[in-house]
Parts: sequence; structure tokens; C-alpha cells
Amino acid sequence: MVHATTPKPTACLALADGTVFYGRGFGATGDAVAELCFNTAMTGYQEIMTDPSYAGQIVTFTFPHIGNTGVTPEDDETADPVASGMVVKWDPTEPSNWRSTETLSNWLAARGRIAIGGVDTRRLTRAIRQQGAPHVALSHDPDGNFDIEALVEKARAFPGLEGLDLAKDVTCAQSYRWDEMRWAWPEGYTRQENPKHKVVAIDYGAKRNILRCLASAGCDVTVLPATATAEEVLAHNPDGVFLSNGPGDPAATGTYAVPMIQEILKTDLPVFGICLGHQMLALALGAKTVKMNHGHHGANHPVKDHETGKVEITSMNHGFAVDSQSLPKGVKETHISLFDGSNCGIRMEDRPVYSVQHHPEASPGPQDSYYLFERFAAHMADRA
Repeated sequence: MVHATTPKPTACLALADGTVFYGRGFGATGDAVAELCFNTAMTGYQEIMTDPSYAGQIVTFTFPHIGNTGVTPEDDETADPVASGMVVKWDPTEPSNWRSTETLSNWLAARGRIAIGGVDTRRLTRAIRQQGAPHVALSHDPDGNFDIEALVEKARAFPGLEGLDLAKDVTCAQSYRWDEMRWAWPEGYTRQENPKHKVVAIDYGAKRNILRCLASAGCDVTVLPATATAEEVLAHNPDGVFLSNGPGDPAATGTYAVPMIQEILKTDLPVFGICLGHQMLALALGAKTVKMNHGHHGANHPVKDHETGKVEITSMNHGFAVDSQSLPKGVKETHISLFDGSNCGIRMEDRPVYSVQHHPEASPGPQDSYYLFERFAAHMADRA
């Protein structure tokens, strides 16, 4: 009688509390140490892995079918993956999609990103929700040799994201122009040839689809590094200033971003912020930010607009939040999360200066909040 043998694990995920998950590795080999979060989106795994807001994090995908549509260069949010690694329930299958150019495993391997499949992601997600985002070490060794004690120590030694300025690590090295618009069938990506508004976008870790949405809203976009000064911003004579998403602790990035934004606020320019840009604007207006237990990461987050009563389904990716109790006089809370009541939007009461925590570009979706880009363009038109 022949007895089936269980394949030897080729990857493991070690948590700082000593818990270890075993599975099958794919992508690159080696070790990665980071904070672990979970994302509930059912689509867009490539966009998630290349979102600069995930710097310093490993992503657990709660949806099991990851990799089944392959990857395509058209869906990258930045040049290379930024998330440190990925954790999935099922091993990726061969891709089945007409746009696919490569398998997820090969794509990750070529970019030095480690992944593990065969993990009980429901149990892992529950642990994250109950205990907060843990520090972890992810290891992939085709021979299945792991020093568990050393991996747990690596996880315990990870300093965490509090106090960490990661925007400087993911921002652009120099300024550049952007005119590519949103993807549309059958043309794909097209260029904005008749822009109406000049926008300076501050890159704290900007996603390409945010810039595309600005271009599609009629903007001529100039992107500046996160460390740009107010003088450098105003030298472009913009009609509006955009503050992008990004990773890390907003208070740390705020040491240089807040003074710049405060100078911009002395002008009459419309200002629009998303995600980390929302937090930067809040700090510049005098509010505070706090670290969340496990953050918001997914494409199914209900957000209520207090001013219209409308509920929007949104994409989110953030581990810090604006403390709504700290908002100063003259700054109004406009949006809240219906999951936990946390702040998701603010605006100045007397000026077109506003921001949201969620991602209105939401590529691949949902696109309930896209109107915010059109609102920004309308405010610039009113100023003209």
C-alpha cells in the first residue's frame, strides 16, 4: 500500500508573537520583514501590490482567487511592486485573461517580491482584526529549510510604521509632466490634448490612476517630489494643488510637508487631498492623526457624505486616520466610515480646500467617488 506524503512547506510566515503559518512559496526567494495587513478587494491585486501606500507592509488577500487573471504592464500603479510581499489562500493558477502578459509568480520573482500560498487567510485575518496589524517575517526557501526562531526575532525587531517617513522613499526623484488619461475601451490609454487647468500634484507616493483621473478631468498635471517647497509649487503658477496618497506615519512626513501646505493655504488656490494627502492637509489645518488597530484596506468600504446623505462604496488603503475630535474651528468633517465611524473627509468652511481618506480614482473600482475630481476642476474653473 502506497501512502501519500504531504509536500514539504516551501514558505512560512512568522509573527512576532511566535505564531507560524506554513505554505507554498512563489515569486522571489529569501526573507521579508514588514507589518502585516489584510485587503478585502476581490479584484486589482496587481494595482494593490504596486500601490506606494503599501511600503513597509505585506498584504494578506482575503479573496482566494489571486493571480487568475495574470498581470499586464498597463495595470501597474508605479514602476515596480512596493508592497513587501503577499499572502494568499490558494496557489495562483495559470492566468486566463486576454490582457495578461505574464504569470503573477514570474512577475513577483522578477521584481524581488516574496509570496506564500496555502495559508488559512481567514484565521490570519481574524488575528489581525483582534490583535492589530502584527509585525511579521515572510520566508520562501524551495528546500523548505527555515530557522523559525531567527524569523520570529526578525519580526520582533521590526520597528513598525509609527514615526516612519516612507514618502521620501517612494516619491519621484524629480518633477515631471503627466497627460495620460484613464483607460477606456477600445482605445486604452489616451492623452489629454486640451487641458483647461494647471495642477501641481505633490507626490507622497502617487498612484498613476490618480494622475490619470486628474488628466481626464481636464488638468495639465505637473508632479513634484514630496519635499517640494511652497516656492517651488507656486513657481508653476498652478490653478490648483493636489496632495497625493502615500505610505508611513503622516506625522513623520508632516515635518516637512505641513509647513509647505500651510504656505499654500495662504493663497486662494483650490487644494484637494487623497489618503496621506488628506492627513497632511488635516495636520496643516491643526488636526491630529492616530494609528489604527488594523487599518482599512479594501474595495468595499461604505462611506457616508454628511453633506448630501449619500453613501458611497469606496476603495481604501490606510493604517492611520485623522482624529475628528481634533478638527479645529472652520474645518468641517464631510465624510465618515460606516464601518467604524472614523473620519474619511474634511473641508474648510469658507474655501475650496478639502480632502478624503478614501481613493476616488478606485481603479479597478468602485468609482462612486470619481465626482471629486470633477469638483476639483469646477473649483479651478470658478477661480479663473
